[in-house]
Amino acid sequence: MKRPKPALPHSDLLELKRWNTPTIYNGWEQVTRHNHARDAFNLEETRDFMPQMGPMVGYAVTVRCEPGNSAHPKSNPNRWQEYRQFLATVPGPKIVIVQDLDKPATYGAFWGEVNSNIHRALGCVGTICDGAIRDVDEMTNAGFKAIARRTCVGHAYSCPVDWDLEVEVFGRKIQPGQLVHADKHGFLAVPFGDEKHLLAAARFMDSNECQTLIPAARGGAGKSLDQVRTEFEAAAVQFRKNVKQKFARMGEW
Repeated sequence: MKRPKPALPHSDLLELKRWNTPTIYNGWEQVTRHNHARDAFNLEETRDFMPQMGPMVGYAVTVRCEPGNSAHPKSNPNRWQEYRQFLATVPGPKIVIVQDLDKPATYGAFWGEVNSNIHRALGCVGTICDGAIRDVDEMTNAGFKAIARRTCVGHAYSCPVDWDLEVEVFGRKIQPGQLVHADKHGFLAVPFGDEKHLLAAARFMDSNECQTLIPAARGGAGKSLDQVRTEFEAAAVQFRKNVKQKFARMGEW
């Protein structure tokens, strides 16, 4: 599969990482032509096993595994080496998106201490794995963030089945090279073409909230409830006016 070049400079990714994923979503919904109520985010619940590490952002590297099937490592004992050779050719930062073909069953983990350290050395910042991980403390020590369905004890017959193809994780299909932002809330797989104005939109929407809605909500000390409500409604009007002026859209409030 022909992989697109990274859409944003690394400095933009570092700034995107400063905000949580809901804030990035707030910006994305203003600049996308996609359905912001259906597209781009996980449809099933995720679990962040390293929430203290904050958000992660990078470009999707996609892979499928099937730890419950012993035929895969037997049919090609060099799968890991071939996969790592491919991985080393992809520019980072990278988030490894893993579809576990055993789902809904769980027989083994694709991730553990050794694999996370290797991937970190090859420019990967973390994973979104619709399966299991193990060695959570050791993965954390490696600086490798993991969002997954669960933990498990063993690795079973885990190995890459295939890679660099469309995968489906947590109800969302993801293509190689998509920009992904993820944290304890879930993930946003930014559709191709929406990356260019994402950072500016996220900045604007966050600032708009901080200048209108949040001061009105937090400035109610000593005021009657009716006055608090009235001031918040006025702030919401200003919030919508700012969004409409900037994006010709209404915004959340």
